[in-house]
Amino acid sequence: MTAPRLTIDLGKVGHNARTLVDRLSARGIAVVGVTKAVLGLTEVAATLVDAGIATLGDSRIENLERLSRSEVAAATMLIRSPMVSQVDRVVTHADLSCNTEAEVLRALSGAAESAGRNHGVVLMVELGDLREGILPEDLEAVAELVLGLRNLDLRGIGTNLACQSGIVPDARNMTQLSDLADAVEARFGIHLDMVSGGNSANLSWALGPAPVGRINQLRLGESILLGCDPLDRSPIEGLQLDAFTLVGEVIESKLKPSLPTGTAAQASFGTPPRRVDRGPVRQAIVALGQQDTDPAGLTPPEGVTVLGASSDHLVLDAGQCDLRPGDEVTFGLTYGALVRAMTSPFVASDLRAGNAAE
Repeated sequence: MTAPRLTIDLGKVGHNARTLVDRLSARGIAVVGVTKAVLGLTEVAATLVDAGIATLGDSRIENLERLSRSEVAAATMLIRSPMVSQVDRVVTHADLSCNTEAEVLRALSGAAESAGRNHGVVLMVELGDLREGILPEDLEAVAELVLGLRNLDLRGIGTNLACQSGIVPDARNMTQLSDLADAVEARFGIHLDMVSGGNSANLSWALGPAPVGRINQLRLGESILLGCDPLDRSPIEGLQLDAFTLVGEVIESKLKPSLPTGTAAQASFGTPPRRVDRGPVRQAIVALGQQDTDPAGLTPPEGVTVLGASSDHLVLDAGQCDLRPGDEVTFGLTYGALVRAMTSPFVASDLRAGNAAE
């Protein structure tokens, strides 16, 4: 097959999804399967639904449009606040969306009324990570606005932690979210279907011994796709870590000095990584670079070291591996490397039914 390519083992994705759905359902928490890292890929979405996930979430309306054209039977959730310029598309292709701004909510209301349909709203609350969110003291005022707007249904509240500032979901901020849900319900005499506690970074808290309170939903992407905890990238027990791998092809292999020569300045992507003099090394170049993925997020095979990367060259110290032009090298990926690789038009996808037990 062509290279570079992402190998996607759907069996392992399904195993991870089923495992997390089962563990969280025992705690009263439903899973939204987040498809943004795979661009709403239909085969992955169908795998998530087959694993027991009823709602698919994505940050891009283009990916939700792809899902709505497929035959995947699931509710859809836009997990990034809608752009005002896209509200017509949002009410057409998303069953609900996460929101923080009054101006956007008014635009959604107008679009939903024009389309003759109702649109579900989850209000996102700022609880310390300083990304999106309504300040807690302003939540009831925004909830009142939603309740007064035509064709909008206030379905719940939520928050997002760990993505911007690395703030850990814990008993304090999750209790605060539960208390806010109670306060909104008491103030307006309504019931909130969803209290969406966050993302894969919530798993240590959600599966721990503490009560989960009102939290009944998590939005999971990285933990399902890569089997790791975003807080420290440690493996989650029982999950597969290699559902996604990136394969590149060697285009050069030569014995070269380990240190560059000449006057050093900036390289194509800033300051080059520091090298140590280890004498001559077997340097291999793979046809893969910054335009295809995040090289810093690649894990090479044992005994091979990534020395650096430019736009389209990944430079390796092959160690004792006898890499030759035409050989393929398989890398593990972080979430950032996966997102970049899926987004690159130069990286193909190789979908496999796979076997979770492999």
